[in-house]
Amino acid sequence: MRQLPKQKPDENVLLGMGQADDGAVYQLTEDIALIQTVDFFTPIVDDPYEFGQIAAANSLSDVYAMGGKPRTVLNIVGFPIQTLGPDILAEILRGSADKVEEAGATVVGGHSIDDQEPKFGLSVTGTVHPQKFFTNHGAQVGDKLILTKPIGIGIQTTALKRGQLSKDQISKVTEIMSTLNKDAAERLTPFKPHAVTDVTGFGLLGHAYEMAKQSDVSLTISHQKVPVLPHTYELAEDNIFPGGTIENVNWLADKVNFHESV
Repeated sequence: MRQLPKQKPDENVLLGMGQADDGAVYQLTEDIALIQTVDFFTPIVDDPYEFGQIAAANSLSDVYAMGGKPRTVLNIVGFPIQTLGPDILAEILRGSADKVEEAGATVVGGHSIDDQEPKFGLSVTGTVHPQKFFTNHGAQVGDKLILTKPIGIGIQTTALKRGQLSKDQISKVTEIMSTLNKDAAERLTPFKPHAVTDVTGFGLLGHAYEMAKQSDVSLTISHQKVPVLPHTYELAEDNIFPGGTIENVNWLADKVNFHESV
């Protein structure tokens, strides 16, 4: 991003590329600002309908992490239509559409390309009051850190890809991944939280570090209190974890202090 030319300042951009936040915020009126975000990835479960639901929940999550309400979405599709056929793609889109409807938003279009590896996600536009959106910076000394979902998703989905999860485990992790953060965001709003984000590819400690750095504070996490999906520790002990974990560990090596008991 540093290679791009500097853009002309726009006073209506309340949150943009200058901050590593979950979405951009653009003010339209005194009472309305747009939240814009985009996300997509390759399948992490076998069922195409469930993949559509998970991808949609993931994309919508960034709007909820900003304290906004999703309004419209555009589908982003890369798909080997000649290899997998249209029925599988239709199921992916149906799963996503059902989740978008649950969020109270509307699918208004999208774009697709023929791709050797399936990819799917959403570009999401939401709305929020210009003075009431959440950011991932602003945490203060004395704040409590609250997680709304258990962690361990990356390890569990890696185990799934290797055929090492039971049907019950697959059902549980799929349910969590496809659950919207809608209720969590709505419950947070009246409390005016100082800093909010969602935990995705950089893991709990990676996103916690981003929040701490930008807020100029440190975070203390008691590992016994962190909610973790069942069997995650056993899987990790069998060296089952996503490739990005090693990169995250190396990135955070001089940024996190671990107690000797961890």
